[in-house]
Amino acid sequence: MRRVTLFVNGTSKNGKVVAVYGTLSDLLSVASNKLGIKASCLYNGKGGLIDDIALIRDDDVLYVSEGDPFIDPQSEAKVTSDPHGAHTDWLTLNIGGRLFTTTRSTLVSKEPESMLAHMFRDKDVWGNKQDKHGAYLIDRSPEYFEPILNYLRHGQLIINEGLNIRGVLEEARFFGIEQLAEQLEVAIKSTQPPEDHSPISRKEFVRFLLATPTKSELRCQGLNFSGADLSRLDLRYINFKMANLSRCNLTHANLCCSNLERADLSGANLDGANLQGVKMLCSNAEGASLKGCNFEDPSGLKANLEGANLKGVDMEGSQMTGINLRVATLKNAKLKNCNLRGATLAGTDLENCDLSGCDLQEANLRGSNVKGAIFEEMLTPLHMSQSVR
Repeated sequence: MRRVTLFVNGTSKNGKVVAVYGTLSDLLSVASNKLGIKASCLYNGKGGLIDDIALIRDDDVLYVSEGDPFIDPQSEAKVTSDPHGAHTDWLTLNIGGRLFTTTRSTLVSKEPESMLAHMFRDKDVWGNKQDKHGAYLIDRSPEYFEPILNYLRHGQLIINEGLNIRGVLEEARFFGIEQLAEQLEVAIKSTQPPEDHSPISRKEFVRFLLATPTKSELRCQGLNFSGADLSRLDLRYINFKMANLSRCNLTHANLCCSNLERADLSGANLDGANLQGVKMLCSNAEGASLKGCNFEDPSGLKANLEGANLKGVDMEGSQMTGINLRVATLKNAKLKNCNLRGATLAGTDLENCDLSGCDLQEANLRGSNVKGAIFEEMLTPLHMSQSVR
């Protein structure tokens, strides 16, 4: 039985001793398993291609390739060491088809825990693939790799104008160069404009309104209008869901059929506003002024303020026929002279409310809290059936 020593083409380390049997294809299969490559060619020590297993002698040293030409292991650059023990021999990298020549110490010294350092600290540990000229193949972007290599050379981050810094960041993360990645993240943040949380002004909003067709719903969900002057504007059908409208001036604004669900209207002034068919479910209008507002839609579309927080609001003289105020909180609110005919006030907190002069005909107050409420000068008598559960 013959035996041979196999090395990867161009190297003289990590060889494997195997038995020779069967055909040449059988030996190539064994070489593939032992060396972890896709063996397709065998060379002797002088670079001769072996095409017949009969040519192999006992104790021959053979070099296995994946189809690339023979590389004499004796021609490898001899490794020298600097005083600190780092390898300083020259090597070439083929990054996405572009060649970079550098030293091994450049790749391993600056970032010793990076992928590049692990790949090139010791020869052939990773089984790095090489092209026909011996350059190490790495399938990455050469444009983004260049500033990384320069950083490893002199420790400074320099990015040419026109190069996307985010691309360099992704390459730094891929190669595990953590210190450089941190610098790049800081650089990216410094180039981004600061987040603007300032409220939208009347001028900006009017520009939005003029650019929107009258039949299109304007989406203002979650926007910040805090303290803005939106008085006397046509705001019909606009979606203000969860918007911040605190302390806004909405006097005489037309909010017909607008959506103010869960919006913040605390301290806002809506005196004289048109609120026909408005949706204010679970909105917060604590301390707001809604004097003389019109919630009554002749077409029968009812305003819905179910679950709204209306503590301390002033709604004096408002038209609220058929309004839905179920389980809303109206503690300490002023409702003098309001038209609440057919209103749904079931489960509503009316504690200490001033309801004097109100029209509560056919209103539903079942289960409502009327502790301390004022019912003087009522336009129509309040029957017990309206308030008893």
